[in-house]
Amino acid sequence: MSKKVSRVSEWIFWRLPVDKVWKEHLSEYFAPKNFNFWYYFGSLALLILVIQLVTGVVLTMFYKPDAALAFDSVEYIMRDVNWGWLIRYMHSTGASAFFIVVYLHMFRGLLYGSFKKPRELVWIFGMLIYLCLMAESFMGYLLPWGQMSYWAAQVIISLFGAIPYFGEDLAQWIRGDYVISDATLNRFFAFHVIAVPLALIALIYLHVVALHKVGSNNPEGVEIKDNKDSDGVPVDGIPFHPYYTVKDILGVGVFLLVFSVILFYMPEMGGFFLERENFIPADTMTTPEHIVPVWYFTPFYAILRAVPYKVGGVLALGCAVLILFLLPWLDRSNIKSIRYRSKAFKYALSLFVISFIVLGYLGTQPATPVAVIFARIFTVIYFGFFLLMPFYTRNEKATGEIPEHLTCDPPLDEVIREKHWPDAKRKFLEYSVMKEVKTESGKVYKIPVLNFDALLTRVKERFSSTGNKSQK
Repeated sequence: MSKKVSRVSEWIFWRLPVDKVWKEHLSEYFAPKNFNFWYYFGSLALLILVIQLVTGVVLTMFYKPDAALAFDSVEYIMRDVNWGWLIRYMHSTGASAFFIVVYLHMFRGLLYGSFKKPRELVWIFGMLIYLCLMAESFMGYLLPWGQMSYWAAQVIISLFGAIPYFGEDLAQWIRGDYVISDATLNRFFAFHVIAVPLALIALIYLHVVALHKVGSNNPEGVEIKDNKDSDGVPVDGIPFHPYYTVKDILGVGVFLLVFSVILFYMPEMGGFFLERENFIPADTMTTPEHIVPVWYFTPFYAILRAVPYKVGGVLALGCAVLILFLLPWLDRSNIKSIRYRSKAFKYALSLFVISFIVLGYLGTQPATPVAVIFARIFTVIYFGFFLLMPFYTRNEKATGEIPEHLTCDPPLDEVIREKHWPDAKRKFLEYSVMKEVKTESGKVYKIPVLNFDALLTRVKERFSSTGNKSQK
């Protein structure tokens, strides 16, 4: 049986480069030795992608992309389909978990300069993935055909109409009609289920391939490919498999624990993951009192409302996302890791994170005059982080000595061999006896063999010379 399996595997591997891909991207892909907590989120994003694809396929089997049946089909999934409520909650909770993980993954890039040379293309592909996720979640948000999803889509699509010259035609093309209707639902369903996921998978593939071409960044900002041994292996690297696959299993376990707690005990998350208004069928004649998008869009929604004119608001919203693409060229510093960056950059990054969180909160609140004023203040801080970056990073000096590589200098094995081995060898010979060993060819060699009797006598003498009973 084993021979047959071996023959089949050889037949497959001869025609399909499975072993080559395994070696290049796992077993012989060398990653830095010092990955920390922030490096869990890339693998977690892949896990959530799989969860979303699998649960999405199951939901598609029972969902009806029809304006008259969509809401009822979701209720049918929740109430009548075996484990349908679990699949639906896994999908809705997974959408929010996806953005949480992606935002943390992007923050790690800001912390350790993962957008800098030679990883500019890795960052660009990552930002394209982020845009695809926004499109995917926005189109999926309309599918339940609830009251909030309908009116939020109405507001967001109308923003495209503010673009000069071709805005109205673009908004009509997106809707597939003059208003959001059955045609819009069918169009969004096709994009959400087929088109955008295909683009997302292709971009993730390019993201990973580009990353493995230039190598992973690390918390010290050291380029491990610049320091290789005689075999061409990075001295500061270790194989991704099994070392980091085992490490990621721990992260997956913790994530699934938290994910399960939310899934079974608070899937709506107080109205942030699933709004209460979305449990009401869409009513084209009744507008909700307070229309807001889902939470991961609210920072940009707050920026939109902070600008008094519609065209200006749409422009600010678009620039708030697109300016992230320019980050590799806005940062003029050669220092990568936050550990060695100046106080100016650390303060600027802290203000940026605070502004993003506050804008996210303001986007969930009614547009009162006070809320709009605060939104304008934090919008200025948000854009100031990027627009002023060429100035406060131009002449940046490191706050400490940046290491050239991660391993100790000289390597630990050399220190042991040169400093400690002679003394260890002397001690070994002191309690050894020479023994003759005859080989099969008739040659006789004398080798040292540890004399346990002499060693035991020495240990007894040492303990008998001390008065410490506990040590005896």
